[in-house]
Amino acid sequence: MAYHVKQSHRAPAVTEPVPVDPSLPRACIIGAGSSGIAAAKHLHLAGIGFDCFETGRDIGGTWVLGNSNGQSACYDTLEINTSCPRMAYSDFPMPADYPPYARHDQVRDYFERYVDHFGFRHTITFDTRVDDVSRRPDGRWDVRFTGPDGSDTRTYDAVLVANGHHWDARWPDPAYPGDFDGEQIHSHDYRSAEQLAGRHVVVVGAGNSAMDIAVEASVHAHTTTWSVRRTEWVLGKFFLGKPSDQGLLPPGWVPWWVTATRLRIGAMAAGGSMARYGLPAPQHKPGQSHPVQSERIRERLAAGAITARPGIERLDGDRVVFVDGTSAPADLVVWATGYRVSFPFLDPALVPVHGNDLPLWKRTVHPDLPGLYFLGLLQPIGAVMPLAEAQAAWIAETLSGTYVPPPDPVVRRQMASEHARGTRRFYASPRHTMEVDFDHYLWDLARERRKGRARAAS
Repeated sequence: MAYHVKQSHRAPAVTEPVPVDPSLPRACIIGAGSSGIAAAKHLHLAGIGFDCFETGRDIGGTWVLGNSNGQSACYDTLEINTSCPRMAYSDFPMPADYPPYARHDQVRDYFERYVDHFGFRHTITFDTRVDDVSRRPDGRWDVRFTGPDGSDTRTYDAVLVANGHHWDARWPDPAYPGDFDGEQIHSHDYRSAEQLAGRHVVVVGAGNSAMDIAVEASVHAHTTTWSVRRTEWVLGKFFLGKPSDQGLLPPGWVPWWVTATRLRIGAMAAGGSMARYGLPAPQHKPGQSHPVQSERIRERLAAGAITARPGIERLDGDRVVFVDGTSAPADLVVWATGYRVSFPFLDPALVPVHGNDLPLWKRTVHPDLPGLYFLGLLQPIGAVMPLAEAQAAWIAETLSGTYVPPPDPVVRRQMASEHARGTRRFYASPRHTMEVDFDHYLWDLARERRKGRARAAS
């Protein structure tokens, strides 16, 4: 049986929060997206005092269309790529009347209900931007923030970073040569088909957003060209009539090759290589990259509504020229080229990130910076939310003293092993620096938490 909580259709009764214990460490949570609210819930119920700062006025981060924090990449047709039971928090199922893959507005409503169900909305300070997080000589953390009443600085024993990693758009670097007469946007700034209507659109990239935008352009634009430098294996969202991430799932302790085999089967069942539609042949096997999903991309390619092309050679006025010598008319280029992992409130000298690579123990703990934790800074083969929830529970146990970590050499050895394992499994790319296997991660972290609770009790 897979390591995940079986979802029911009724939310459990709310656990009464423990009164704040002033003897416990005090924490700061940065962000009220899906990871930040999981952290707030667990600290709230554990009696740990904390502040949660959210730049805007909304809960839900990137799942909020037009989020007032100005950082959401949500567009009007966005829906989840993980089925509802596999995306939901373990103790708060998504509503039974949701479709297999919820829309962004349903996900936002789910997060709102989660916050109110567990009763911690009052712990979130909205319209407040964290400007700087710095370590004090005594090991605690100074957090400088700006809110409606101006700037202030508070000192905390722990800082939980949950600012997300789908907001700092990564453009081609270096930029492609040539001049372009039309408009260029990043997929982060795409909101609706109105931006595509009647135009000659070139979409660049091979991920989920690129395919979603290309499909929409194929319906509304005058012409649609999809440029892919490195082709991915595209899975379908359904297998034998059911969501493809449900059914017979292996337990989390099984070897990676079992999960990789499932991904290969899914890619073949969905239609195999995308090379038949004019894209470059994949340079890797299914399971050696982060999975992407689309129910309509093959249909629109087969219908000729989308023209597939390889990578770009140069921009040329009102056209885009590709490396195979072909070209396409263009007055709008949509760069679906991913995101940078960045923390504008942390000094890069303190927390350096090179090529989106920030090694962490269990994708949560920086061994050189006690009291600094990261939530949701991972790219699972599955959804982030249950993993961020497990991270939050782990951090709450750590701060309350019911969990004790292993010795530092063990932590660093495990961290190096985990990092090397991920490097072996996936081809080298900034999009794979945070990759984890959903079920294995939950199983492994649950095992470590049990060991840590036993160490604390001894």
